[in-house]
Amino acid sequence: MPVDDLPRLGLGTYSDDDREQWRENVRTALDVGFRHVDTAQVYENERYVGEGIADSDVDRDDLWLSTKTVHHDVPPEPEQVPAAIDGCLDRLGVDAVDLLYVHWPSGVYDHEDVLPAFDAAYEAGKTRNVGLSNFTPELLDEAREVLEAPLFAHQVEMHPLLPQEELVAYAQEHDHWLVAYSPLGKGAALDVPAVREVAEKHDATPAQVSLAWVTSHDNVAAIPKASSREHMEQNLAARELELDDEDIELIDSIDERHREIDADHGPWNW
Repeated sequence: MPVDDLPRLGLGTYSDDDREQWRENVRTALDVGFRHVDTAQVYENERYVGEGIADSDVDRDDLWLSTKTVHHDVPPEPEQVPAAIDGCLDRLGVDAVDLLYVHWPSGVYDHEDVLPAFDAAYEAGKTRNVGLSNFTPELLDEAREVLEAPLFAHQVEMHPLLPQEELVAYAQEHDHWLVAYSPLGKGAALDVPAVREVAEKHDATPAQVSLAWVTSHDNVAAIPKASSREHMEQNLAARELELDDEDIELIDSIDERHREIDADHGPWNW
């Protein structure tokens, strides 16, 4: 799939248990109309995601597939990164992914040791694009000095309670995507009065409002998780919801802040 065709809404596939569900979930999501699927080595579901893709009627060339490796403790040594990348492809059952992310810039991560392996995968055609995840602006600067491949995307948590203004501005300035995970704040954003007010105005769900707000930003895409056909269809319908300036301003005025994924190894906690 051409780089310009990154779908603004994709399917996130993280879950704490029942990894096998993602075979059917992915097949259902593709049947509903999703064309962007995101997974990771540490999710331990790449094999099932790959099987769901194989089960579907969607041609591989019509699907945007992303995965991640180099978690803060997986793999344990930088020299194992090339093998970890190959492992992702093997489990997914593909020759290449559309986007390969560094999952965390902590633990085993060292920009000078790890990023050359991502460049090598890019040059070898194992990934069509390279991305980073959970970085700060300073770490993005550091990585961009080493990466020879263009930085295509940066994936971080983003929703109305964590608007990530600095990282959105950074993505716009440097012309890469910001891909928002947990774009509903694991449900926390759905009970905010401003979000519910906008939802009522448009006869939409709070989830659709949150997704429409996230993707109203230039250079921003979102990957909500969903496991039922109904929620997948509702999420995908957020593409048709057009928020006006008043809606955007109301949601932008929310002053409550909440980070759902707040690991000690997150660089914002250093």
